[in-house]
Amino acid sequence: MTDLFATDKLKALYPKVKTFIEEDVYPLELQMIHGAWNETKHQLDELRHKAKSLGLWTPYLSEEEGGLGLSMTEFGQISELLGGTPLGHYVLNCQAPDIGNIELMHQFASDELKAQYLQPLINGDIRSCFAMTEPEFAGSNPVNLGTTAVLDGDEYVINGHKWFTTAADGAAFTIVMAVTNPDASPYERASMIVVPLDNPGFENVRNISIMGDEGGGYLSHSEVRFNDCRVPKANLVGEEGTGFMLAQQRLGPGRIHHCMRWIGICERAFDMMCQRAVSRELREGKKLGHQQTIQNWIAESRAEINASRYMVLHAAQKMDGEGSKAARMEISTIKFYVADVLMKVLDRAVQVHGALGITDDTLLSFWYRHERGARIYDGPDEVHKSSLARSILKGYGL
Repeated sequence: MTDLFATDKLKALYPKVKTFIEEDVYPLELQMIHGAWNETKHQLDELRHKAKSLGLWTPYLSEEEGGLGLSMTEFGQISELLGGTPLGHYVLNCQAPDIGNIELMHQFASDELKAQYLQPLINGDIRSCFAMTEPEFAGSNPVNLGTTAVLDGDEYVINGHKWFTTAADGAAFTIVMAVTNPDASPYERASMIVVPLDNPGFENVRNISIMGDEGGGYLSHSEVRFNDCRVPKANLVGEEGTGFMLAQQRLGPGRIHHCMRWIGICERAFDMMCQRAVSRELREGKKLGHQQTIQNWIAESRAEINASRYMVLHAAQKMDGEGSKAARMEISTIKFYVADVLMKVLDRAVQVHGALGITDDTLLSFWYRHERGARIYDGPDEVHKSSLARSILKGYGL
């Protein structure tokens, strides 16, 4: 928790979340890494019930919806705590892509869709996924989509091929991005549609292996197909042709969530690196931490993590006060900056641990393989840098 951005509500909540995560969630981490998702799921479900009983459930939602009514700036600091473990967001029902789908459906779904899908999602009774990225098209330009949804009477018939559909394994439904208006302008061609995954036209082809780990449950990314997949027209989220706009609504808060989670990972990796530096002997009386290179890495990591945190919370504060559009430059900045810091800190921590760092005896290799995508998803770093630079240079008359 950062004093500059602390509130009375956060001061009361933060130590409760910290104790719960460290005492109840940390002990399950290596079991999850070494086993299958289903072997840990029962224990995680028990922790989700405990989180509810402790009043920690869905803190980002309003109190009327069963949450804690945290602002983006407050939730960002809780999200950092949760990010210190791969299981933290899940046990408080804050995990992607569910949190993004909850926020999206809360704003734009019909009452019928909310009753059928949103409320069970908020309750933690089901999980969801989000199908947007396609292997045939560059994800850096999301207006290019091959998946189509054609009206046939009162139903959409959906055909297409998606991948990196996170958490499709075991999910109850997806929100799919599909072209409904092919002759419209590029930003008005697509729509978002809810598809239950028990639909006979939906196929989960595989859990994609990420550097040798295909994962399971919500810790997985699927390749999926929609084969003449029929759903009611009423499953449309928002208006037809507004899919790109809805995606932008989803991405602003999502990038804050990701960045604060990455900072949580950085802090945990930093702690592991320091513990290793003071405990590992090179020879009698000579610890790793006595080496100047190690000291440089620790100093650089500390400075970069602190800078990241202040940058992200400043962006969150601006979003709270002025909205996502006003904070778009700050959001682009934190996305590429924090993703880069994350990989630097993880790489240093792995190096300090030596051979141990590339094993699954610690969390470092898990994070290293699964978080390398941080510099790719939600917009590649290069796209964010270009966008930021253009915005800056526009002010100089370019």
